[in-house]
Amino acid sequence: MAEISAKLVKELRDRTGLGMMECKKALQEANGDIETAIDNLRKSGQAKAAKKAGNIAADGAIIIAQNGNKALLLEVNCQTDFVAKDAGFTEFANKVAELALVNNTTDVAAIAGLAYTDGQTVEEARVELVQKIGENIQVRRAEIIEGNNLATYRHGIRIGVVVSYENGAEATGKSVAMQVAAFNPIAVDETSVPADILAREKDIIEAKAKESGKPDAVVEKMITGGLQKYLNEVTLVNQPYVMDNDKKVGDVLKSEGMTVVTFKRLEVGEGIEKKQEDFAAEVAAAQASAAK
Repeated sequence: MAEISAKLVKELRDRTGLGMMECKKALQEANGDIETAIDNLRKSGQAKAAKKAGNIAADGAIIIAQNGNKALLLEVNCQTDFVAKDAGFTEFANKVAELALVNNTTDVAAIAGLAYTDGQTVEEARVELVQKIGENIQVRRAEIIEGNNLATYRHGIRIGVVVSYENGAEATGKSVAMQVAAFNPIAVDETSVPADILAREKDIIEAKAKESGKPDAVVEKMITGGLQKYLNEVTLVNQPYVMDNDKKVGDVLKSEGMTVVTFKRLEVGEGIEKKQEDFAAEVAAAQASAAK
C-alpha cells in the first residue's frame, strides 16, 4: 500500500470538502491515486456531502451533556432551523455530545475520530447525515466545565449555559444559569474581566470623553463613570437579577453564601458570518454579464 502523505490528504480535502479521515481512507483504498479516490467518493455518494461542505452552516443547536460534576456544551451547526429540529439531526448531536463527554475531549478533530457505532466514526456518521438530509452539518465547538455544583440551562435549542458554583440553593444556581443566558455577561466580576477587553473599552470611552471638549477634570470623571457603567453591564455580580430586577446578582449570591466559580455560555452561530442573499444584485450582475 502506498504511503499517504499529509500533503496528499490536504489536496483531496481541498478538492472535495470532506473530512481528513474520510480523505485518508479514500486515498488508502485507492492506493494513493487521488483521481481514483475522487471517483470512488463520487460513486459512494460522499461527493454529495462534499458539495454541501461549502455551504454556510450558521443555524443548529447547543447540546448539554452532564455526568456528575462534569458537563459539556456542544454546538452542532446546520443551514436551517428546520433541520435543527429534525429528529435525525437531534439524535446525532446528542450522541456526539455524550461521546465527547465520556472521552473528556473538546477537540473537534478528536471528536470526529470517536467511534459513533461499530465500524463508524463520528465524522462518517456526519457525512452520512449530510447525504440523507441534504444540508451542510458541522460539529463546531465544545466546552467542558467541572465543579462541585453545576447548574445547566438551555434556552430553546440555541443557547446553552453551565454554571459552576459553591454553596447556595440548587434553584438559585438554575436562576443564575438563566441570568447568564439572558444577559450574556463576559465575566463573574470586575477582577475577572480580560485585561485586553478592559483596555479596549477604556480607549473607546476616553476618546468619546475627550471629544466633548470639557475640562480635563470632567473628562477624567466621564472616563471613570463610563468604565464603571460598562463593568456593571458585563459582569455577572453587577447585573440586575433576572428573577428580581430590584436586586443585583451579587446581592442574591451574598445573601445565600453562594459563590459563582465560573460559567460557560454558547449560542448558535456566534462569530459565523451568515451569507446574505441579494437577489436584485444577482439579477443585475447577470444582466450586465449578458449584455457584454
